[in-house]
Amino acid sequence: MTPDLIALALSFADQAPEPEDVKAGPIALAVFLGLCVAVALLCWSFVRQLRKAQRAKDAGAYGDEPEQPGTTGSTDPTPEEKQPPTGA
Repeated sequence: MTPDLIALALSFADQAPEPEDVKAGPIALAVFLGLCVAVALLCWSFVRQLRKAQRAKDAGAYGDEPEQPGTTGSTDPTPEEKQPPTGA
């Protein structure tokens, strides 16, 4: 039974159209352009969300200190936050 199924599957796999018979049509172009527009809209929305999150972070919405204008926003811990290594 299994060899018959394999032979049947191989016979279907061998039946491919000739390259000159396959042509992309206007529907494929429309789908391609639609996908390009969708990707562009997703990128635009992603950039907007990143900017919104950065503004919220600068305002201190995530529990950090609000960003002061003109500061670099260093993430290095202060000496009080640094813990000495514990010997085990």
